[in-house]
Amino acid sequence: MALQDSEVPSSILNATAGNRPTASYHPTLWGEKFLDYSSVDDSVAMDATIDQDEFEALKQKIKNMLISPTDKSFKKLSLIDAVQRLGVAYHFEREIEDELEKLSPDEYDGNDVHSVALRFRLLRQQGYPISCDIFGGFKDDRGKFKVSLINDVTGMLSLYEAAHLRIRGEDILDEALAFTTSHLESMVTQVSPQLSDEILHALNRPIRRGLPRLEAVYYIDLYSRDDSKDKAILLKFAKLDFCMLQVIHRKELSIITEWWKNLDVEINLPYARNRVVECYFWAMGVYFEPRYSFARKIFSKVIAMASILDDTYDAYGTLEELELFTNAIKRWDISNIDVLPKYMKLIYQGLLDVFGEAEEQISKEGRTYCMSYVIQAVKKVVQAYFEEAKWCSEGYFPKVEEYMQVSLVTTCYHMLATASFLGMGKIADEQAFEWISNYPKIVKASQVICRLMDDIVSHEFEQKRKHVASGIECYMKQHGVSDEEVIKVFRKEISNGWKDINEGFMKPTEVAMPLLERILNLARVMDVIYKDDDGYTNSYVIKDYIATLLEKPVPF
Repeated sequence: MALQDSEVPSSILNATAGNRPTASYHPTLWGEKFLDYSSVDDSVAMDATIDQDEFEALKQKIKNMLISPTDKSFKKLSLIDAVQRLGVAYHFEREIEDELEKLSPDEYDGNDVHSVALRFRLLRQQGYPISCDIFGGFKDDRGKFKVSLINDVTGMLSLYEAAHLRIRGEDILDEALAFTTSHLESMVTQVSPQLSDEILHALNRPIRRGLPRLEAVYYIDLYSRDDSKDKAILLKFAKLDFCMLQVIHRKELSIITEWWKNLDVEINLPYARNRVVECYFWAMGVYFEPRYSFARKIFSKVIAMASILDDTYDAYGTLEELELFTNAIKRWDISNIDVLPKYMKLIYQGLLDVFGEAEEQISKEGRTYCMSYVIQAVKKVVQAYFEEAKWCSEGYFPKVEEYMQVSLVTTCYHMLATASFLGMGKIADEQAFEWISNYPKIVKASQVICRLMDDIVSHEFEQKRKHVASGIECYMKQHGVSDEEVIKVFRKEISNGWKDINEGFMKPTEVAMPLLERILNLARVMDVIYKDDDGYTNSYVIKDYIATLLEKPVPF
């Protein structure tokens, strides 16, 4: 896309790199690799990958397994758990819901910790308000979890996973998490290599916080170590499904890569992070199912444009330029483009084009009401970015409360949650957009998780250049404590954020469950990308994750 000169103040045209707070980001790790899939015909690639008749036959067998009567609910729960963890539950949503509805939250056919914890987790995941009091039977006379539980490693893992579905005030689950975490950590060197691997994987990323596609790859490998007949059916289906999705996702990414190539970001916006593949990975984490193809493509572009905005306000634009851009965004009209410096024209045009593309599609569904909510969310983000830019320019250290009020907006997570509804079809009605525009608790929780995880892993890198104070610095200055103490406080708030997300899933919910799942998945993406490092900026951290889902074939 060619850039044209504009009539702007000479002070802007003459701005140099010397007075810009530029950062040093590594180049893309992928180049134009995924453009290779742009010429591949979907149907041809699919036929070469899987046998559709075999796929449908296996699907029917699994459906029959799910709906077949049984007097052993634990067996049915184990099947549902396997279907979910193998990443194929989206094929059987109605069957799974029907089977779970038949289960009474207060009755169970097993008294071992594994069966009780599994029932609890599966019901909580679906939003059923099962009481945590069912774990009281596993405590001794002193009110502590029985030491004998330690001998049941599978049960300990189940209890550990169940505890991650806790909400605020559920002390018994807080205790269960502390109990299982401590003992599982000590078991790692005392059990078989396979169990040790399971424990380490769970400790690093519990099911509730894992991205479904990545967890499916792990569980496919784990499941393949058992050669029973029923498991063979599930395993074959999961592998075929993974291959099918990989074909779809590769083709989508080729389209996104082509769009990014046409923007010519490396030449026109060399200060910005070139992370379009990582943006698609983010979108794929929010929704992977084939029916959300349009949603994924639009969402990838929204994330990519948000990343450019972030870098422009954070690492390049002068305050005068940013004020012009902020005002242009407020007006949201292409006629405002002439007042912008030439590099900002590309950004402004690109942003309006992305939302124009979205509007064109959703207007066919009679859902044009969506756009005003998303655009308003973008305007709020840009205004908050500008507020942070002014803080940086002035060397201002806000109080923690003031910092959070602005920085929660600049996570973009409310805007992204709103944008994630665009491609969800009629289930995302005007009531749903009105709901999310009022910052419900579950959305605020995802913002808190995003902001605090980001601050923990990125504040040292950011403070090496002129940069707005992070939450770490603000808290240290206000309370006179060390960064280690701040991080401890932040991790507790992140934990509370997950509790609030779990509460948001408890039935009855204000919006449909698939919409809530987008918000949950946004939080999960943060746990994967930002757990130990800023894996978006330093994308070497997540390179293997991306390769696992988009490059590597699953072994048959």
